[in-house]
Amino acid sequence: MTTAAKQDDRARDLVSATRLVAEREVKSFLRTKAFWIGLGMIVVGLFASSILPAVLGGGQTKVVTVGAQAAEALTGADLEISSVGDLAAAQELVRSEEVEAAVVPDTSGESATGVRVVALTDPPTDVVAALRTAPPVDLLDPSEVGGGQRQLVIVVFALTFLVFGMGGTAIAQSTVTEKQTRIVEILVATVPVRALLAGKIVGHTLLTLGQVLVLAVVTPVALRLGGHSELLALVAPALAWFVPFLVLGFVLLAAMWAVAGAVVSRQEDLGSSMGLVMMLVIGPYFGVMFFSDDATALAVLSFVPFSSAIAMPVRLFEGQAAAWEALVAMGLLAATVVLIVLLASRLYSRSLLHTGGKLALAKAWTRED
Repeated sequence: MTTAAKQDDRARDLVSATRLVAEREVKSFLRTKAFWIGLGMIVVGLFASSILPAVLGGGQTKVVTVGAQAAEALTGADLEISSVGDLAAAQELVRSEEVEAAVVPDTSGESATGVRVVALTDPPTDVVAALRTAPPVDLLDPSEVGGGQRQLVIVVFALTFLVFGMGGTAIAQSTVTEKQTRIVEILVATVPVRALLAGKIVGHTLLTLGQVLVLAVVTPVALRLGGHSELLALVAPALAWFVPFLVLGFVLLAAMWAVAGAVVSRQEDLGSSMGLVMMLVIGPYFGVMFFSDDATALAVLSFVPFSSAIAMPVRLFEGQAAAWEALVAMGLLAATVVLIVLLASRLYSRSLLHTGGKLALAKAWTRED
């Protein structure tokens, strides 16, 4: 048999072994209650984030008035009303988002009530409703998407990444369980170690894609029930980018979760090896949430491989990024995935059969297979 033929046989064996391991991972997790409970919680959270803000509201809407006529027009309204002396001061309060809207005198003659409403990005429906006859509405920073809808999209993107990223802990836990029960010794004797790692990553990535498909089905329903039907058409382009970013981001983290499980031998020690990976999951979530209003910080986060899966789709949704930027960010993420998987493969294969306490990464790197 020629060298090329032997290499082809090895490649086919590796692919076959990877497929078997991936099948085993998928079937075993589909049989667990935790998987279905987790998916159910994600769906419930999606519906809650879409519906509850509209149902519960956020207390009385803050409104500022200019002049006696504007104050009189809001008499008896269920609003938190204050007053200022001129239009410029009212606009400044609206721009700083200290108030939802300003009701000011109408000098153009367009309004039947003699007043008009000034808002930031979208018409304040409760303020307009309180004036009985709908007045003209001036938007200081008009946008296709309202502030509440924008925040909803950011929360959904960030929370979805957080949930799926943390879901990778199942890879670490299954690896440790196999080591504790000595099943790993049987597996290693049957299939190559690299096929074990690849199979776990592929299997859990397929599970993630399945959950994403479920979310794709229920999201339009949740948005419609929450009164955000028009948001789906606006978010669809960014959503099309979010899915491949999410999958690549998950593969990146999955390789690291596998190593976190391989370097320890007991479930009790798993917490000491998962800290770094947890930071790389939670950090991007809080980074995007905290800096969502800072265009510069969000732009930087969108090119960092560990946070680009959230930040770049958010920028695309807001119209702050071009398609070429998304392609560059995805290229950087894909290159990082390849690098991390190669590094993880070496660490995983050299620490999987280790027993005893936690194995330091430096020792795992230099240890013999």
